[in-house]
Amino acid sequence: MTDFSGLPLVIEPADLLPRLDSAELILVDLTSVNRYGSGHLPGARFVDPKRTQLGQPPAPGLAPAKAELEKLFGELGHRPDATYVVYDDEGGGWAGRFIWLLDVIGHSRYHYLNGGVQAWPANKLSTDVPASAGGPVSLVLHDEPTATREYLQSRLGAADLAIWDARSPGEYRGEKVLAAKGGHIPGAVNFEWTAGMDLNDALRIRKDMPQILEQLGISKDKEVVTHCQTHHRSGFTYLVAKHLGYPRVKAYAGSWGEWGNHPDTPVEV
Repeated sequence: MTDFSGLPLVIEPADLLPRLDSAELILVDLTSVNRYGSGHLPGARFVDPKRTQLGQPPAPGLAPAKAELEKLFGELGHRPDATYVVYDDEGGGWAGRFIWLLDVIGHSRYHYLNGGVQAWPANKLSTDVPASAGGPVSLVLHDEPTATREYLQSRLGAADLAIWDARSPGEYRGEKVLAAKGGHIPGAVNFEWTAGMDLNDALRIRKDMPQILEQLGISKDKEVVTHCQTHHRSGFTYLVAKHLGYPRVKAYAGSWGEWGNHPDTPVEV
């Protein structure tokens, strides 16, 4: 069984195990050098999470430059018919951000391993490291998955907009200030990213997330724009909204690093 067709965005170890030898699979590990070295899924290629970000203040969460993405995806052996399976060791933050990058490069064949390495059988880990696949590939970047600061400011107050702030309640309320300004984007709803993980089930996505989001007013009839400080934590919330079938999902990649340091952005506390 090597075909990934028909599988949902979020898959389980039982879905992936019989497909590990699939010719179409590119398996991406976004844990850490030490975690990867101590044992990873067989065939997984390690990507340092820092390589998924631009890394420059005031908005380090923006996407890397096109040339850097072309280098990264070349090393992974990117091709149009590939199916990516992405995982991390923190419940989906970095993996979700990588899925956003796949959307940015216009690649829609991907899955997230629910719970990541925590959910994987410990006796089925490997320490073998696959070689780099090759040189840079040519990519076309797409704007649709990303909300710019200007776009978000133009949409503030719209009835069909839901801003999902994945930061901590302290950051949201302006008690913990990580930029020139503290607080939150006007109208944003706070639901911290880790609250969406089942701590008793290997950090899998909580099964009651649909009900939680409806209660928060983050409903499918709205465009959902999610952010945190650097679009790392909101990688998870971007993933959750996509997983639940929300038709209009964008990441504000500039996140609070940009918004909280910009002189012309409105703030609520």
